Amino acid sequence: MRQPDIEIYLKDAELDAISAWLTAALGDCGEWQARGQTFKTLAGGIPATWLPKAVGKWHSLLLESDATPWATDRDCAEAACAALGVEVRCAIGGWSEDESDEAADRWLRVTAEGVSEITWRTG
Repeated sequence: MRQPDIEIYLKDAELDAISAWLTAALGDCGEWQARGQTFKTLAGGIPATWLPKAVGKWHSLLLESDATPWATDRDCAEAACAALGVEVRCAIGGWSEDESDEAADRWLRVTAEGVSEITWRTG
């Protein structure tokens, strides 16, 4: 099932590398505009938000569309890991405000070695 948006967390990723990857995957990535602590752009017409150090050393990338090449956060995380060579994390499935704390702490860890489920307490 296609998710309405995509959000992944990347460790040690540089914004220039993210821009190059988004350009290759989605189309031209515009210049990032600072908005407080976040940066926004359009990549292939898709609104993208970059939040450096959203969770400790982890940077958040939010693609605000269901029209990406990836149906799920996991698909995007696997593509980002392969293209950028960095560890990526994402929610196991769609996220909702009313899920339990225990369920909210279940994440997927994507590395060159593969995908594994982890407990990641972000709050």
